[in-house]
This record gives sequence, C-alpha cells and structure tokens, in this order.
Amino acid sequence: MSARAAISVIQQKSSVEILQLRCHVRPGASKTREGVVAVTDEVIEVCVSAPPQDGKANKAVLEVLSEALDTPKSALQITHGLKSRDKTVSVPSASLTYGKPRETIDIIKLAREKLESGASSR
Repeated sequence: MSARAAISVIQQKSSVEILQLRCHVRPGASKTREGVVAVTDEVIEVCVSAPPQDGKANKAVLEVLSEALDTPKSALQITHGLKSRDKTVSVPSASLTYGKPRETIDIIKLAREKLESGASSR
C-alpha cells in the first residue's frame, strides 16, 4: 500500500497549480509548542494551542501555516477534515512563488523548505 505524499500539486483546468498539504493537527498544545513540528514524507505535523471547538483550531492551523509559508491567510483553505485532526489544506502555488520566475522553481521543494525551516526554528 502506497502512502500519499505530505505535499502534492494539482493542476487545475485554468492552468493554476494548487498545492495540497496533508496535515495532522494536535490541538490544545502549549503556546511554546505551537507551529509546524515535523515534515515527513506522509504528513505535516502541526501543533496549535487553540481548542478543537467552534473552528478555533482550524483558524489557528491556517495562521500557523500562513506564517510558515510566508503567504497570506486568505490564500489558504482547508479542503478536507474540518472536523478531524487529519486535514488537507490547499494553497495556490502563485502565492508561494510571487515575484519569482516560475520555470526556475520546484514548488514542492520550496514549500517543504519553508515548512521545515519553521519546524527547525522551534
């Protein structure tokens, strides 16, 4: 059985690439542990201090990922797992590559590097 990748790219019909991030969320963590904890081949582990009620943890996940990827929160969207710890977050690749020539960028590598730098700075 093959596992799905933590970061994948989907090509939309309108030639817009969407980056999908598979996350496992740990709500209710201490403030000091909040952030991207690890990036593995299968999942991105995210700790948030917000409780898993009334969408507070979902909002916190978007804030953490927005900061780690250096992209606006409005560009991120939870597409699967609104009521689960396992979530899929979609990000238009253009929000990560703004101002850089597209042909020189490996979007998955760029996203992984940004997420890993957030995890290692903890």
